[in-house]
Amino acid sequence: MTRSLMGSAAVALVLAATPALAHFQLAYTPSVVLDAPAEVPMKFIFWHPMENGHAMDMGQPESLVVHFKGDVIDLTDRLTPFTFKAPHNEAQAYEATLPVKRNGDYIVALTPAPYYEESEDIYIQQITKSFINKGEVPTGWNEPLGLPTEIVPLNKPTNVLAGSTFSGLLLSNGEPVSGAEIEIEYLAAPPDMESNAAGPATAEPPSGGALVAITGHDGMFTFGIPKAGFWGFAALGSGPDTEYEGKELSQDAVIWVHAQELR
Repeated sequence: MTRSLMGSAAVALVLAATPALAHFQLAYTPSVVLDAPAEVPMKFIFWHPMENGHAMDMGQPESLVVHFKGDVIDLTDRLTPFTFKAPHNEAQAYEATLPVKRNGDYIVALTPAPYYEESEDIYIQQITKSFINKGEVPTGWNEPLGLPTEIVPLNKPTNVLAGSTFSGLLLSNGEPVSGAEIEIEYLAAPPDMESNAAGPATAEPPSGGALVAITGHDGMFTFGIPKAGFWGFAALGSGPDTEYEGKELSQDAVIWVHAQELR
């Protein structure tokens, strides 16, 4: 699970030698800061969002829960399947509606079913967190949820400023993970909530392969946010479970944060 240490808590961005084709579990709604109560629609899509590329079929997720001021709201039975239209294929995805009433931070945690990646003969399970805030009142966005593996944000995840940095703490079974690879992707083509199709691309993948950071000895990493929008961070193989149905399992921690321009 851990690899060799590389630097201190804030680790420089490096370019991996692998192609920029990362699987990323998306947990998406367009507006993450609300000023009034709402029934918030969310889309859960397994995709290659930075390339606006291929989408993968999701199985029935294991759970969808929302953490709010110490309460855990189980929304698993609200998940319903839909067909997501990527530019070159269609895939099964899921959606749900999140009731937001009181002020504070709503931390969404999706545990998807393991996905079999035939080309690698492995399963992938990306335990994914995203955030919604109502009323600009902070109430726990930086608290661990006790997931098997997770990235805990060290900057408020709903209003990171473009041009600043985002830092996260990677945990596995509640303990920091050093020397772990963090893949980083930009949501280049946000989904249209009505048509269930990828929107127009607003960015292209950079040359040089996947964007990668490595956690330091204390499990922390830092990345400079160059552009407004949604950014995803995935810790590959950071979870305690390593096998599923007799095959290798990559149990990953994913977090999505939103960056905005300073006006």
